[in-house]
Amino acid sequence: MTHRVRGAVVRSKNSPVTVETILVPDPGPGEALIDIISCGVCHTDQHYQQGQINDDFPFLLGHEASGTVSAVGQDVTEVAPGDRVVLNWRAVCGECRACDRGEPEYCFATHNATQKMTLEDGTELAPALGIGAFAEKTLVAAGQCSKVRDDVDPAAIGLLGCGIMAGLGAAINTGAVKRGQSVAVIGCGGVGCAAIAGAQLAGATTIIAVDIDPQKLIAARTMGATHVVDSSVQDPIQEIRAHTGGFGADVVIDAVGRPDTYRQAFYARDLAGTVVLVGVPAPGATLELPLLDVFGRGGSLKSSWYGDCLPSRDFPALIDLYRLGRLDLDAFVSERIGLDQVEAAFAKLATGSVLRSVVEL
Repeated sequence: MTHRVRGAVVRSKNSPVTVETILVPDPGPGEALIDIISCGVCHTDQHYQQGQINDDFPFLLGHEASGTVSAVGQDVTEVAPGDRVVLNWRAVCGECRACDRGEPEYCFATHNATQKMTLEDGTELAPALGIGAFAEKTLVAAGQCSKVRDDVDPAAIGLLGCGIMAGLGAAINTGAVKRGQSVAVIGCGGVGCAAIAGAQLAGATTIIAVDIDPQKLIAARTMGATHVVDSSVQDPIQEIRAHTGGFGADVVIDAVGRPDTYRQAFYARDLAGTVVLVGVPAPGATLELPLLDVFGRGGSLKSSWYGDCLPSRDFPALIDLYRLGRLDLDAFVSERIGLDQVEAAFAKLATGSVLRSVVEL
């Protein structure tokens, strides 16, 4: 059976998002059909629109999603019809060299649905991050479904599917922030604010938020920042050192991903400190650092892939913290919109006026 549903599609580079009828097949072996409840609007979706990911147009956008399993294919045991799930783009294979050495959070062979969703004329769609959740239904690999509780706000928990998990994980998993440490976060959009929340969860006692937008710094305060730095008028390296006894932060998280912000992170950390890059660099971006400084300052320079998360482990645990009132996922939901408002939500991302717009279906 083929399902005719509405979905948000971008047909070519920089063309506007259009809501169109798409065709979604019933799940085959290893696949799951999902009724989408909500999906966050992430910068990555806009990067697909702009052709910054690849040129496999047309794209079915959307990936920060929660939903309900409608049907499953043969041999699927992870989930069953009726289960509430958060979708993820790390469907662990269990067989690659990372999985074999007991590090599935670094799985090198994550997989997606085999069958293709299409436009009405048969044109195959490329789903964003293998998910394509700006649609009433989508088809994914069953391993992309993390079963979660159904007594919490789907709009809030769905954000764990990408950006919020990336930020939380950058602090908790990649940065391994410890109790009493100092943390600086450069860039306080959705990912950066999530990193601040993660640092607070981990027990950091000095959390410094850096951004050029005063509104984002206000949001960072609400997420747990103890100090804020407006880097449009202040030197972030000097200010971070000033708030850490002149030494620099134990962990500095670059949630922007530009050469200049990475250099700021590098020099704003303490000796033997850690830099975590979680902001996605633009294609072609390059970085130059004196090799003697890399050696002399010691410590670790890390990149955070999806917050180095294991969705089956991390999503349920974080949702429990949300239910206990220790992680305010509701604060990330800036507005709730319809499927035809995705293009307008992209414009708001550029202004920094929202942490997340969430499409509700």
